[in-house]
Amino acid sequence: MKIGELAKMTNCQVETIRYYEREGLLPAPGRTEANYRFYTQLHFERLRFIRTCRMLDMTHEEIRQLLRYRDDPTRNCAGVNELVDEHIEHVRSRIASLQTLEAQLIELRRTCSEGREAAACKILQQLTRGEGVQGTEASFSVTRNKHHV
Repeated sequence: MKIGELAKMTNCQVETIRYYEREGLLPAPGRTEANYRFYTQLHFERLRFIRTCRMLDMTHEEIRQLLRYRDDPTRNCAGVNELVDEHIEHVRSRIASLQTLEAQLIELRRTCSEGREAAACKILQQLTRGEGVQGTEASFSVTRNKHHV
């Protein structure tokens, strides 16, 4: 199948498929005589696996590790369990950071309960002074940057 067909079958953007190829997550496809990429059922299955892992917010490195196990079916899967356990802890940490962020936003919102001129807005004043936000930006931005495409 061509890249557009693979993209449609997996609900994945063409550029994302190319990106996964560059990252080494998806093997390079064969080429037709006209130099079009030609994908097989194996590409489809691997891409579906990658997409499922991404929906679980796994990093590319975590996916690479899981693919190594998937590509070696006789290997003991204890490492898979370990990787998933670590990912669960990472998710729990992110949830805790997001709950802290939510509490800070709720508290910030409580400071201004009525409409008024922007110059008198307590929320804007606190944001300008950097008040009411403690530690969330650093932990949240690191977490967000770790997981991409």
